[in-house]
Amino acid sequence: MTSVVEKRLGALPVAAEFLRRLDVAGVVDEVCPGGASAHLTHGQVIEALVANRLTSPAPLVRVGDWARTWAVEEVFGITPDLLNDDRLARALDAIAPKLEVIAGTVGARAITEFGIDVSRLHWDMTSMSVHGAFPAEDQDERYPLIACNGHPKDRRLDLKQVQAGLAVSADGGIPVHSRVFDGAAAEVSQVVGAMKDLRAMAGTNTFLMVADSKLVSYPNITALLQAGVEFIAPVPAAQIKDEVYAALDPERAEPVDWVPGRDERKPEAERETYRVLEDTHTLTGRRKSDPALTVRRILVHSTAVAAGQRAARAKRLAKAAEDLDKLTAAAGGRHYKTREKIVARIGVVTAKRRVTSCLRWQITEDEHGTPGLAWHFDQDVLEAEAAVDGWYALITSVPTEKAGPARVLIHYKGQGAVERRYHDFKGPLAVAPVFVQHNRRVAALIQVICLALLVFCLIERQVRRALGPDETMAGLYPDNRRVRPTGRMILYHLGELTLRIGNVTDPPTVQINRGVQLHLLDLLDTDIAQTRWPQT
Repeated sequence: MTSVVEKRLGALPVAAEFLRRLDVAGVVDEVCPGGASAHLTHGQVIEALVANRLTSPAPLVRVGDWARTWAVEEVFGITPDLLNDDRLARALDAIAPKLEVIAGTVGARAITEFGIDVSRLHWDMTSMSVHGAFPAEDQDERYPLIACNGHPKDRRLDLKQVQAGLAVSADGGIPVHSRVFDGAAAEVSQVVGAMKDLRAMAGTNTFLMVADSKLVSYPNITALLQAGVEFIAPVPAAQIKDEVYAALDPERAEPVDWVPGRDERKPEAERETYRVLEDTHTLTGRRKSDPALTVRRILVHSTAVAAGQRAARAKRLAKAAEDLDKLTAAAGGRHYKTREKIVARIGVVTAKRRVTSCLRWQITEDEHGTPGLAWHFDQDVLEAEAAVDGWYALITSVPTEKAGPARVLIHYKGQGAVERRYHDFKGPLAVAPVFVQHNRRVAALIQVICLALLVFCLIERQVRRALGPDETMAGLYPDNRRVRPTGRMILYHLGELTLRIGNVTDPPTVQINRGVQLHLLDLLDTDIAQTRWPQT
């Protein structure tokens, strides 16, 4: 009787092909050579970890069990027992001193191998929670430190963090550059370093750097202008007075011929619209000798932003009014017998509901000396706030002849690609929370996941490019609606593939049970119907 074994195949062959084209194992082994007698090189282990993140993201435990149930030996030629915790730890320790070299080399290879356009790159940082005490004295200062961050992106104030920065191409949202930072590192201080890294990666090619408001500081803008790197970033709200926006008339601004992807299927009257104006913005240094820097400023009005601000204000006012009405009714009673108690409560309400600027109130007394409260919202202040609804500003060094105000806004709107990739980073690839000992291994693991994200995004890009720029496909969802495929959905459907392994006379075969799987494999130009792995 023939013994038949089935293993999960999933997207392992696809991942292996992209890792081969990126030469991840070769890059790692060149900068982190292992012992000549080692059963596995560090590069092989890192490729296996990347494949693990793509196919079965979970806390980094029992990777050997994953390798036994998945066709890791058949696809990567790695015996599952070799992927024990000790071997994984040694590989992470080995690459930790060379993370920047590995990331830069693999990123540069991705650009050339897959023909990625890096003329516009979007930069941003995010934080990841790390479980464990990680006392400062036990951490290696040569590597990113696990530390508290006053404003963690995932709002886990109870945990320490480490941070990562990504530079994502406008062409397919590919994270061509990544770095790991201290948990307490200030984002504004990392912009110049990121710019230098990206400039080196772009080589002689000029590129446009798009970032968030952390880019906008006098030292950063000075460095970018001196380096000749063009940039676009939003101006921090505190740098522009409301009076500037209040004096603007949206009807006199230039309409922008661009529709957000989320609004494409909405009726035209319900779509978000944008209008732009242009003037200049001046930044000054701390020293009197610092020359003033004047750059283009694009003033943007968004109907969706305006509607959101109106709704938020209405909600704020309604909750404040409810609190104040309760206080008015309770004034002079058991809990608010004195003026001081009423005033204290008003302070709590105004701070919590953020109505300090528009609330007008006074404490009254009746003939018995019992305190009371009278209040109202100042309509002039509310109208002044409403006048600035929907406005925000961008600054840029891009010359007018290269991009008018509307084009500058459209370039900036690509910044959402970084946010989507961080969603993939923490979602399908399960980076957070991180359960790894030693800060050097935390840094190494995050860099491994950055490599997995690179492969994840390249897979999505290839499928979409093979489909066509505006084409959709059916079969990804149960209702069979047509959508643009995402990396998450591609890996989900390929994850159901299995490999049937027989014996010498019974060659291995791939079990494909859905048409969407064949379609995706065709788009990826991956032929796994005829297996290429050694027979057992």
